[in-house]
Amino acid sequence: MQDLPPNPDLIAGIPPVRLAEVAQQARDAYAASRPKTQKALSTGRNHFLDSVPMHWMKDWPMPFPMLVTRARGAELTDLDGHVLDDFCLGDTGSMFGHSPAPVAKAIRAQARDGLTYMLPTRAALRAGELLTARFGNFAWQIATTATDANRFALRVARAVTGRPKVLVFNGCYHGTIDHAMVELVDGQTTARAGLVGQVEDLTQVAACAEFNDLASVEAHLATGQIAAILTEPVMTNSCMVLPEAGFHAGLRELATRYGALLIMDETHTISSGLGGYTRVHGLDPDIFVAGKCVAGGMPTAIWGLRPTVAAAYLDYARAKPAGHSGMGTTLSANPMQFACLVATLDHVMTPSAYAHMEKRAARLEAGLARVIAAHGAPWHVVRVGARVEFICAPGPLRNGSDAALAHQPQVEQTAHLALVNRGCLIAPFHNMMLVSPATRKSQVDRLIAAFDAVLSDLFA
Repeated sequence: MQDLPPNPDLIAGIPPVRLAEVAQQARDAYAASRPKTQKALSTGRNHFLDSVPMHWMKDWPMPFPMLVTRARGAELTDLDGHVLDDFCLGDTGSMFGHSPAPVAKAIRAQARDGLTYMLPTRAALRAGELLTARFGNFAWQIATTATDANRFALRVARAVTGRPKVLVFNGCYHGTIDHAMVELVDGQTTARAGLVGQVEDLTQVAACAEFNDLASVEAHLATGQIAAILTEPVMTNSCMVLPEAGFHAGLRELATRYGALLIMDETHTISSGLGGYTRVHGLDPDIFVAGKCVAGGMPTAIWGLRPTVAAAYLDYARAKPAGHSGMGTTLSANPMQFACLVATLDHVMTPSAYAHMEKRAARLEAGLARVIAAHGAPWHVVRVGARVEFICAPGPLRNGSDAALAHQPQVEQTAHLALVNRGCLIAPFHNMMLVSPATRKSQVDRLIAAFDAVLSDLFA
């Protein structure tokens, strides 16, 4: 990351007093415009732990949660009647738009025939064909979340290699899989700060390296303890970090040389194009994982093994003692998931859809960059296919440590809420914006204009 001369009087180029003023104005405006929401929350939220159905709903930078009444295409409507251009899209879960027509039709049809019965359908067979056509030659399994899929993939990796550890990258995102919850502190792997109820010593089952640092990867692999490298093609958990030239080829070569499996988690980077970053850029993982949007928003994840890995696992499974494998959940691979997978893979996740997304996202990237330059902000913009982020620091970023330093929570939260007040919703956990097949040019231009207005306030 490029360094600016230190200036303790500024936060991401903004005077702290001005930042506080804009933040308070944004909070006041949000609260004043949502009386129905506040009234509904005054009693309804009391039945939930800490007032929300899922704890991360409190991570949105709003004074109180927005209550959504409807979502269609790339728009959300809240209880007070505000219509927002949605660039969060369920943090990738609805990347192809809310309730795509083929998926909604498939849900209605399958609902008449049953929701779950622990047996496959003809749609399951078709889904397998489509998964291979879209993502490559893998032997597939279905899960409900990418966290589950990653957990199962790691069990397979440990089974076929006989090794205990997974190697992940500092600042990585792999859902809430326990063994990825490590970070680097003074160059040493340690459990992430803030974990709830953590009792296992994660350093016994995980190791952590810096993204784009092949030397550190090789040092860990050389111990002979690493069963698998688990990585995203692009780091997306904090501020987006792109792979440097040769990094993925290096990972593949090192994994092969040291007998570890390479797991590619495309849960976020499926935005890259048809088949995900892996297909677009010709990567060759041993195990492929994706979740969130693969079934059009129906909770579904996929994980697949290359034929040689599948064969090695089946040999292991035939030889192991009888008993529970520790893999699988009752509602996974249900007929509704397969109906939605087929609808998405066959009719929603198409070349024309990605072409539209790429075009609109490129327009968004260019517009945000123009605004940043016009205001002289020490920020930059990164894009991976349909996924765009503005980062409140100079770039480019090289690894998770760079990304952590670039993260500016006060600025990001203020910008997010100020955009909401101007009718634009972006992801709450970082400055991520997604463009869907339903996103219109006018929505992109409104977001660029709103971003310009927010920076005008912040840098006034």
